[in-house]
Amino acid sequence: MRALQVRAAPPRTNTPRPKPQPKSQAKSQPKPKPQAKANPRSKARAKPTGPGREVVIPPGGCTGWHFHRVPLDAMVLAGTLTRVLSDGTVEIHPAGTAFVEPAGIDHIHLGHNLGSEPVVLHITPALPAGTPFAIPTPPPPGVTGAACCR
Repeated sequence: MRALQVRAAPPRTNTPRPKPQPKSQAKSQPKPKPQAKANPRSKARAKPTGPGREVVIPPGGCTGWHFHRVPLDAMVLAGTLTRVLSDGTVEIHPAGTAFVEPAGIDHIHLGHNLGSEPVVLHITPALPAGTPFAIPTPPPPGVTGAACCR
């Protein structure tokens, strides 16, 4: 069995910082409201960006091994998603982070919720209704099928 590597997914920020105003102009213009930052410990949900589908994984739930036909962008709106990739790498994605799921059989992976609150994902692109996001598959060679167990 391969040893698992753990790496945290970097948070994704799309909000540009406001440019500082010269003192003479700062008094005449209203101050911009501060932007809320994603807090991985917060139970509040992040805002989805654009069309797509919402996926909910209950506490203790697991997606099973699968791959995707097309690349998918995912944003974790609530909870913490733990992903196991086909090479045994483990990625942890707290609420407010985003990641890309590459397409194809070479990118088998699974996701599970080891936390006590549901994991809520916003997935894009928006595929036609009835089109499955994932194609179930057996575990990759060298990785046990029990990766979804606690």
